[in-house]
Amino acid sequence: MPEAPDRQQVVDQLEAINAALGSGMYVHVRKMMQHMPPADVALILESSPARSRAVLWQMLDPDYHSDVLEELSEDVRNGIIRNMVPEKLAEVLEEMDTDDLAELLNGLPDKVVQDVLRSMATQDRARAEQALSYGDGTAGFIMNTDTITLRPEVTIDVILRYLRLKNTLPEGTDTLYVTNRHDKLIGTISLATLLTSAPDLSVEEVMEEEPETIPVDMEEGEIAKLFERHNWLSAPVVDDNGTLKGRITIDDVVDIIREDAEHSMMSMAGLEDEEDTFAPVVKSTQRRSVWLGVNLATALMAAAVSNMFEETLSQLAVLAILNTIVPSMGGVAGNQTLTLVIRGMALGHVGTTNSRWLIAKELSIGLLNGLIWALLIASVVAFWKQDLVLGGVIAFAMMVNMIAAGLSGAVLPIAMKKAKIDPALAGSVILTTITDVVGIFAFLGTASIFLVQPSQLVR
Repeated sequence: MPEAPDRQQVVDQLEAINAALGSGMYVHVRKMMQHMPPADVALILESSPARSRAVLWQMLDPDYHSDVLEELSEDVRNGIIRNMVPEKLAEVLEEMDTDDLAELLNGLPDKVVQDVLRSMATQDRARAEQALSYGDGTAGFIMNTDTITLRPEVTIDVILRYLRLKNTLPEGTDTLYVTNRHDKLIGTISLATLLTSAPDLSVEEVMEEEPETIPVDMEEGEIAKLFERHNWLSAPVVDDNGTLKGRITIDDVVDIIREDAEHSMMSMAGLEDEEDTFAPVVKSTQRRSVWLGVNLATALMAAAVSNMFEETLSQLAVLAILNTIVPSMGGVAGNQTLTLVIRGMALGHVGTTNSRWLIAKELSIGLLNGLIWALLIASVVAFWKQDLVLGGVIAFAMMVNMIAAGLSGAVLPIAMKKAKIDPALAGSVILTTITDVVGIFAFLGTASIFLVQPSQLVR
């Protein structure tokens, strides 16, 4: 994976490029980009508005198109690709590794994919179709098919001479794979072992038998956990018959981890994982409107509960002043629990065997937090408003909402995962709705009973 560009350096480069574009110094811009690493060029494209981005892409040397596309975020990359003719795009994709090729094609509309596949050479088309057939997010989808395989009866000396003659190794190679004549994986040999073993020994004598493998249909999240647990740099991917299909390297896993982190962060705001910062206004507005509409609906639900106690609020203005405290505290407490549980699920710590214990624990924390903060808010309100009953009412509501928050924060992500709904995407909104509704209902409902006389509620 290319070295990460220095942020200040890229900022300076971007300012210089923008200044050159503004002055019409297009030749200078072209020369500047020729001497920049693909990762830097990709970052500059992502940091530019759509119009400047299109100009910069046209100026970029076509030999660098493939490398730069690999570094771009999906949204920006797709925007560039949609303006390329299929034949030209097919030429660019020929130079890509299988995993990058599959990821790129998977983000395009079906019609564009079919046009590109028809424009590809037979071998490249077969390579792309096979990767796409495994399904997005699986080992087969993200693996690289560029591997070096050995036969067990060959000597170390022959292997070393072969590698010297080849004069290059696939990027990220730390292990070579031993297969039989049917391409079934029977062992592995690390480069360190290969270099330090006696030349007259055979591969079979020094290879590691029964290597740990990754099934071709394993989900990428599980793959990342295996790499973390075993400190792997690479791992072979096999099908149900044990046939070697490719390998996954640590740079692929780093991408998985980064994408998962971005997904969690962006989903909580209702945005796509790789949202283009400089996307057109209308496009960005459309994407955000859906989530804003969902939030409006949940806010109206909370308002409807408050409306049920309109008479109560009209009799005691102090309730309107204090009405935001209980839902706010419940929302914060619930989101703490929700975040903790979602993190535990992502790390594989939470499963069917311990979920009940976790729910009981968070319920107990909600109860304890409820006691602590109910006593505190009761004391403050009673002293502030010189009303012990009002302090007791808000204390009871606080207790009820903190318990509901702890329970909801633990149960929601587990239930949503079983329903195959992403907890990071909708969990926070649902939780906030629950704590708002429960908090308002508990506070105003209790106040209607203990603070407002029935005669006062009659107009």
